[in-house]
Amino acid sequence: MDRRPDLPRRLHRAAAIVVGVYVLVHMLNHLLALDGIETHIAFMQVARKITRIPAVEALLLAAVAVQAGSGLRLLWRRRGQRRLSFARLQALSGAYLVFFLAVHVVSVLFGRAVLHLDTNFYFAAAGLQVGPYPLFFVPYYGLAVVALFAHLACVLRRVAAGLAWGSIGLGAVAAVLIVAAFSGVFYPVDLPPAYRATFS
Repeated sequence: MDRRPDLPRRLHRAAAIVVGVYVLVHMLNHLLALDGIETHIAFMQVARKITRIPAVEALLLAAVAVQAGSGLRLLWRRRGQRRLSFARLQALSGAYLVFFLAVHVVSVLFGRAVLHLDTNFYFAAAGLQVGPYPLFFVPYYGLAVVALFAHLACVLRRVAAGLAWGSIGLGAVAAVLIVAAFSGVFYPVDLPPAYRATFS
């Protein structure tokens, strides 16, 4: 019997490499917000010299679309077949990541093209600063970080269970720190009027 991964799984894994490299940089960028807004924006500006190259950005968007589409197909195909806890965790975390990526990518592109905003620290922080929107954005962002690390854990558990649980724990810590930084817990966040106006 041919046990090679089928096409949707191969596409999912291939796209994961491209998306994963970007997400690694993106998570580092967000964690640098712990050192201050200026540090976060300075790193973002350097990273954008690569990610904003049209061909690179097109590749990233295509990889996200392939990742989400193939993930949904795998999720649907294996519905009702998952019995192990990590298999269910992989499905749940993957489903949330599809939702998050769809909303996040569309909102960022809308912010750039329609609202003409620099989608930097303040763009993300606005939803966490203007009430009652934090009631949505705190779990929205927090669960995205946890889901990302949980999805990674489902791959790492094939190597060692300890790595998997460590990834989940690291994701929970990263989620708290990132959301806290963007919420103004560690330092004041003075939103420019243009960003505040998007939620007014």
